[in-house]
Amino acid sequence: MINIIDKHNCCGCNACVQKCPKQCIFMYEDEEGFLYPKVDVGKCIDCHLCEKVCPCLNQEKTHEPLACYAVKNPNENIRNQSSSGGIFTAIAEKVIVEGGVVFGARFNEKWQVVHACAENTENLAAFRGSKYVQSKIGETFKQAETVLKVGRKVLFSGTPCQVSGLKHFLMKEYENLLTVEVVCHGVPSPKIWREYLESLNLTNIGSISHKDKSTGWRSYSFTIKDKEQKIIFTNRAGDNLYMMAFNRNLTLRPSCFLCPAKSGKSRADITLADYWGIEHFIPQIDDNKGTSFVCGNSEKGKALIKQLNFQFVQVDFHNSVPYNSCIVKSTEEPAERQLFWDDYKKQGILALLSLKKKKQNFIKRLIKRILR
Repeated sequence: MINIIDKHNCCGCNACVQKCPKQCIFMYEDEEGFLYPKVDVGKCIDCHLCEKVCPCLNQEKTHEPLACYAVKNPNENIRNQSSSGGIFTAIAEKVIVEGGVVFGARFNEKWQVVHACAENTENLAAFRGSKYVQSKIGETFKQAETVLKVGRKVLFSGTPCQVSGLKHFLMKEYENLLTVEVVCHGVPSPKIWREYLESLNLTNIGSISHKDKSTGWRSYSFTIKDKEQKIIFTNRAGDNLYMMAFNRNLTLRPSCFLCPAKSGKSRADITLADYWGIEHFIPQIDDNKGTSFVCGNSEKGKALIKQLNFQFVQVDFHNSVPYNSCIVKSTEEPAERQLFWDDYKKQGILALLSLKKKKQNFIKRLIKRILR
């Protein structure tokens, strides 16, 4: 049975919970706000299915993509609403037009991040844009399996560990399944997100963007709008307390520092990422509005990318990776992570304020050095 001793060895993909034939595994939230499986030993029949579908216990071999491209969606409206080049929407629209179902991460009515499914193109808008919070998978692996078994196409998107969790859960390959992983450097705590949002004391929230590109793709902002789409809160990501903790890797899940699905181990058909560093390779197409780095990892994924009829520029994988190293390696665990969580235990979400003070002190010290 699943027994989590070291939290670095559980990515919270929920595969074990959904696979258990006795439904004797449930997820509990720990003190950092991350979900972990716990087994009701009295109901367990020792079938070991939970262990067999765990992506941390059953890691795949690394492999490189078959082909990589720099791509931008020609629809400027969709690209502006997307994290980078707006390619996910184009892939998802194609699957839905062909009668398929798309699974992705969206905000629910409480502004928590959850995985859900869409069967029409209108609902795809909710999946656009980065949500820098670990999503709740729920029973979407089961739902995807049900759709696959009746022969419909399924596009499942998520972080590499979530895609890997789905692949292990299914325990077989499906020709009508297309998986898309979104490269991440780690997933922040849902509890920190929940409490941070509450601390803003905002009402009438209509939309939240962790990556608002209206100030530029490279210098994006954190923005909240009301239901009339008027801005009610915004600041640059580098000045936002929540994003500051995220970018310093202080609120990431422990398993993110030992990711089981990097470097092709997720077996995703397609990899999507921001094409950081594009100004060094293809400056003529860089407009600071977002360009996608797209990898076709399987023949199925490569073929679908080519069917989009967009303007593709084929690029070299090894040249591109140094600017987006999270594709191949885990984020390094910061020494001050435990200090942050110790501080959080004492003063709750106010612990984020200390990050701003440290940044201000650093700037003051830097100015003094320059003056000297």
